[in-house]
Amino acid sequence: MSRSPLKLTLVIPAITAGGAERVMVILANEWAKKNWQITLLTLDDGQSAPFFPLDHRVNWQALNLMGVSGNAFAAITNNLKRLAGLRSAIDRSQPDAVISFLDTTNVLTLLATRGLGLPVIVSERIDIGSQPIHPLWGRLRNWMYPFAAVLVVLTERTRQSLSPSLRSRCRVIPNPVLPLPAERSLELRLPAGPKILAMGRLCRQKGFDLLLEAFARIRSHYPQWSLVILGEGPLHEDLQGRCDQPDLAGAVHLPGHVRSIAVVLQQCDIFVLPSRLEGFPNALGEAMAAGLAVIAADCPTGPREMIEEGHDGLLIPMDDIEALAEAMSQLMADPQLRHRLGMAARDITSRFGLPEIMSLWEKTLLEVVPPKPASNPSAGSPS
Repeated sequence: MSRSPLKLTLVIPAITAGGAERVMVILANEWAKKNWQITLLTLDDGQSAPFFPLDHRVNWQALNLMGVSGNAFAAITNNLKRLAGLRSAIDRSQPDAVISFLDTTNVLTLLATRGLGLPVIVSERIDIGSQPIHPLWGRLRNWMYPFAAVLVVLTERTRQSLSPSLRSRCRVIPNPVLPLPAERSLELRLPAGPKILAMGRLCRQKGFDLLLEAFARIRSHYPQWSLVILGEGPLHEDLQGRCDQPDLAGAVHLPGHVRSIAVVLQQCDIFVLPSRLEGFPNALGEAMAAGLAVIAADCPTGPREMIEEGHDGLLIPMDDIEALAEAMSQLMADPQLRHRLGMAARDITSRFGLPEIMSLWEKTLLEVVPPKPASNPSAGSPS
């Protein structure tokens, strides 16, 4: 029996320059290409265009349900409004299933769909046990996640950390790693000479403070090298202040967000992921797909699932500035090692290719959405 196209409603806070947002847009676009009816709900006001381009067939609706709560009463009132607005939008879209990304949005989606009779798939995009969450939201998550049809996580290690009841309804679906597009536009022209690249939100989780300290320790030995950190975030001023100090002055660049990641990767020689916490880092996958030699901190989940130590990259202990400086120095001094690791790293696009990852998502959907026979317009009354 052939399957008719599905109607899916996807929920995420906004389509900003994050890994979860990138993956949700990839899913929405791929399903839209199959003529599935895709509604993408965001909680923002829609004033900013999506950072990642959406297929024109995706029905994007910005619900304008965000907002800052000045006190506990306002927080309760705002969240009740969010629940009502989200429930109404989901109900209007009449989906076969709902897919939600990110912890608090998952909780809101599960609460908003109670009584609608819809299967809801929620996805955690980072290691649940390590990700800080407000105690109230943590309790709500523990209460509501058993109501999900499926919980999707990014790694087997995350799945194993869950309670047995959640583990039974959990599926492991990594992020897809796509081959880099052939881009020619130079949105960002980087300084001449060999370069180390890092990228991500400028926050403590990403460990860029560690990277700056490690680079400062070895910079005098490699004066021709520079460091580029892409991204924006709350620590921008702190990191910029560290970059302006004499031991790093002129050698570190913080250009902000860049849309054409491919052309930046093509200008660099080493990629470093110094994170304290990850899920399944898109940036690391993109760097490996570009054939860069990569160094990653062995944080609770993510890099170890992607890198085979010494074969296609280097893993170092988390929060270890000395080990990071040593690994960077090793690659900076050895172009042959950089080439060997980078060539092996390209295989990541076959291990985590888009067809394989889409197949896992669609297999999960088959578990929760009963098949409907495709319509057969040629069928008529029996003669």
